[in-house]
Amino acid sequence: QVQLVESGGGSVQSGGSLRLSCALSGLPNVAFCMAWFLQAPGNERDFFSYSDTDGTTGYADSVKGRFTISQDNTKNMMFLQMNSLKPEDTAVYYCAAQRRTWLSGRDCARGNAYTYWGQGTQVTVSS
Repeated sequence: QVQLVESGGGSVQSGGSLRLSCALSGLPNVAFCMAWFLQAPGNERDFFSYSDTDGTTGYADSVKGRFTISQDNTKNMMFLQMNSLKPEDTAVYYCAAQRRTWLSGRDCARGNAYTYWGQGTQVTVSS
């Protein structure tokens, strides 16, 4: 059974930085696409970044240039470095994963491709 556990959330002032981590367990030696979503209060969960097994990454315009996604496949870890944080980045951040063999082509870039989820970690940015 696949499990995802996020960590690294917290409170920071506008302009600050945070680094989120996501640990994946349960299926060793399986390649995964991984992604980050956020859910701001009163809003739906939004897909904003992904990392494919070939190293391809993608970002929503709202975070491009400020956030960086990375994976350490040897440790089944994914990270999100968030710089220049803004109050509007305040949200619960979720990591997600999907088996690469269940996807084709550029499916990692589709937010609805992911079926494994972490529990979320709160990020609060104050002005």
